[in-house]
Amino acid sequence: MQQILVVDDEPHIRDVICFAIERAGMRPVIARSGSEALTAFRRARPDLVVLDVGLPDFDGLEVCREIRKTSALPILFLSARDEEIDRILGLEMGGDDYVTKPFSPRELIARIRAILKRSVPGAAVADPNAILAVGTVTLDRAGRAVAVDGHSLQMTALEFSILEALMARPNMVFTREQLMQAAYGPGMHVADRTIDSHIRNIRAKATRVSSVPVVTTVHGVGFRFNAGGDNS
Repeated sequence: MQQILVVDDEPHIRDVICFAIERAGMRPVIARSGSEALTAFRRARPDLVVLDVGLPDFDGLEVCREIRKTSALPILFLSARDEEIDRILGLEMGGDDYVTKPFSPRELIARIRAILKRSVPGAAVADPNAILAVGTVTLDRAGRAVAVDGHSLQMTALEFSILEALMARPNMVFTREQLMQAAYGPGMHVADRTIDSHIRNIRAKATRVSSVPVVTTVHGVGFRFNAGGDNS
């Protein structure tokens, strides 16, 4: 049974989320503050975190920053604020998704399932094309691992799915809508800026170990994998 760490200081919100998680066949683990969240993260080893941004001790962004120091654990942010800058900041801090309050429990569960589906190691073990190697980048679908110039990179589930889609068809220019479908699956809508934030994260991680950008922007259209190693 998959464990979902629910971090929120509002009892009513926690109850709604936990009830929806249990009905979906998963097990909730509760934390009421940032410090409790980090303790639960280390002890319970959850499969995903539903993380409120506004917490009483230190905010969810700081919790995310601490988790990202050691783990690519999927993180779905919750926030009472729907400002675009907050959404972008949350994703660029390493969040996989961002949902604003009030929210539909059904949509929340759908987003949790979409992220978890892309986070399970070994899902592509039987795939003869389980390893993609294009240019300086190697992507192991079975092991959910990415390396650039031989250096291992830690990717979130959605970053991995976006990079996988780009590498599978390196000569194709993907629109944001196409990458959205690759990352979140059909029937899920997210803002264009969400995809842009994930692309920026992929680029930032790759440029720490290589001077060659792994994804290029095709202005007015979308994004393409940089198979030729062009520095532009």
